[in-house]
Amino acid sequence: MAGVAGIIAALGLVGAGRAEAQDAPVSDGFAGTWAGTLDVGGQILRLVFHVELDESGGLSGTMDSPDQGAFGLTLSAVEADSDGSVRFEFAMAGGAYTGRMLEDGTGIDGQWSQGGSSYPLALERTEDAPSAPERPQEPKPPYPYEAVDVEFDNPEAGNRLAGTLTVPTGEGPHPVVVLISGSGAQDRDEAVFGHRPFWILADHLTRRGIAVLRYDDRGVGGSTGDIAAATMTDFASDALAAVAYLVTRPETDEARIGLLGHSEGASIAAMAAHRSGDVAFVIHLAGMGVNGRELLEMQLIAINEALGVPEAVTRQRSELQKRLLDASAAAPDDASAAVQAREILAAAGVTGAAADAQVRALRTPWMNDFLVYDPLPALRELDVPVLALNGELDTQVPPAENLGPVERALREGGNPDFTVRELEGLNHLFQTADTGSPTEYVQIEETMAPAAMEVIADWIAERTELD
Repeated sequence: MAGVAGIIAALGLVGAGRAEAQDAPVSDGFAGTWAGTLDVGGQILRLVFHVELDESGGLSGTMDSPDQGAFGLTLSAVEADSDGSVRFEFAMAGGAYTGRMLEDGTGIDGQWSQGGSSYPLALERTEDAPSAPERPQEPKPPYPYEAVDVEFDNPEAGNRLAGTLTVPTGEGPHPVVVLISGSGAQDRDEAVFGHRPFWILADHLTRRGIAVLRYDDRGVGGSTGDIAAATMTDFASDALAAVAYLVTRPETDEARIGLLGHSEGASIAAMAAHRSGDVAFVIHLAGMGVNGRELLEMQLIAINEALGVPEAVTRQRSELQKRLLDASAAAPDDASAAVQAREILAAAGVTGAAADAQVRALRTPWMNDFLVYDPLPALRELDVPVLALNGELDTQVPPAENLGPVERALREGGNPDFTVRELEGLNHLFQTADTGSPTEYVQIEETMAPAAMEVIADWIAERTELD
């Protein structure tokens, strides 16, 4: 899991800007900054809307989700009527806010709707909205390497993938690594909580003489395909399409192509490498060593502990999750699973939009695959060099329970060259952290610890005999 799923599903896919102004003139009473807080099943998220009035009287605007590190997301429509009603649309994530201004003009009472669910959201006019956090590691041009936008096909799935290939200066062909993101809809930078870790890592590796290909997940950014219907096996086929494409590039050495996967992407990297003779090495970052269901159970406990949740509450949440997963696994079809899940959630006091969201997530193709996926067989079959790293403070893929099985699988398979390390003080994103809680991700300025990137770069350089 590269990130924690939030109510805004398209973070990092929309840049700063303004929606096209509406033709119909409206009152300027809606212009300004409006802020409110969503409660999505106990997850608290702030939303901020910046609305501007243009010379023709039309409205346009942007949206921020500070707790997810997302700022300047373009609203696809801003519409207001003389009766005080207003609608802000964020088409990229299928979300919209509809409301009506209070009589005194200081607030708007309304609902945020997304994915078939609606959540109450009261907005207040403000002049003190949170600003985008500093991300000092983001590269600044000019870059001492070439960055090329590329596209390549996955014939197996019939989709086309878009990405960026960064190529070092100097005579090639160069060793190259493909970056594979974790769960959820990720762009080529693996943008999450205001961070772009794959961009920072690609920059670091390319400066060290290693070419890097990073690409948008299917159905994200410039890539085609239906991510909602995709499984881990599908994502492995996308990674193999990237490898096949690199074999054709004159700048990259077909004998020194590696796969680097983060979180779920680590298992995808191992799966893809097992299926291909063109992969020369694998880097397994924060990768799972247990099946998906076991990981979700240990993840819930670790995150709650990092947040300081009372032990009794953590037990209740863990038991609720167990009942839901058991019911889903035993149900003969999606409809039956949904009925049983709603009954379990209602008994626990979870209803409405919060229940809707949990029910929808239970029976997706990806979830069905993930819950039973065992990462160890593919790891046992790897006969290429493997680097496996986890952060000491990782609460999404706890190192004690996952690194051990990964190391045993590599040893049992007779892999002649593997390195397994737990990096002190780092979280799931390989940031220097205090507790490892996902709530810290957006608060930490650092995107990826330089020490972690150096470990990766040094290991690749040694395995590829890079001067």
